[in-house]
Amino acid sequence: MTNEIFNEEQEFEQFYDLQKNLSKKVIKEDQLTVPVKHIAGVDVAYNDASDKMIGAIVVLDAITFEVVEEAYHEMEITFPYVPGLFSFREIPPLIEAYKKLTIKPDLIVCDAQGIAHPKGIGMATHLGIELDIPTIGCAKKRLIGSYDKSLLGLERGDTQELIYNDLLVGKALRTQNNTNPMFISIGHKISLETAIQWVLKLTPDYRLPETTRQADHLVNLLLKK
Repeated sequence: MTNEIFNEEQEFEQFYDLQKNLSKKVIKEDQLTVPVKHIAGVDVAYNDASDKMIGAIVVLDAITFEVVEEAYHEMEITFPYVPGLFSFREIPPLIEAYKKLTIKPDLIVCDAQGIAHPKGIGMATHLGIELDIPTIGCAKKRLIGSYDKSLLGLERGDTQELIYNDLLVGKALRTQNNTNPMFISIGHKISLETAIQWVLKLTPDYRLPETTRQADHLVNLLLKK
């Protein structure tokens, strides 16, 4: 087993090196267009029978949450599933889908990790740097770090700091009363507090942001087709 791990690290060494370089480019301060007019959600779905994947992006009006444009791109899976390198697998179809948009979003919310990642480069951060757009990591599950569950309140808007290696990497956020928290982290060009404010705006009725819900809906429709 040790040799297998060692060989895998050698095989993907260039990608770990790239992550290290990307981590130096992360901007953790607000560089949002003011006002934010359009906000997008992204999702990737897999068709295991054909070894293909579909990357989808849905652009919403930032005030009404009305869908103003959708785009997607289908392609063969080009990168294996490797823990910690998930972004290299999912970003290619998302970038191609983004190129097809006529309305470019001012902010992208990803159903993925931002800097709350072992290397500080989750999919949300990687995508933000590649597209040079503010992004938020808004994940359903915690990947790294710890928080005090006993101190996290049960009401919408309650938060607890997510700590990893003694550093603040995100927050557990209750988006609805008495539901499991979402895990929010900086993607790129946004502060953590602003990211939390946007996620709360996008979750008036449901645990998941409207951006995530709409992107998930689109890829599910595409898979059925």
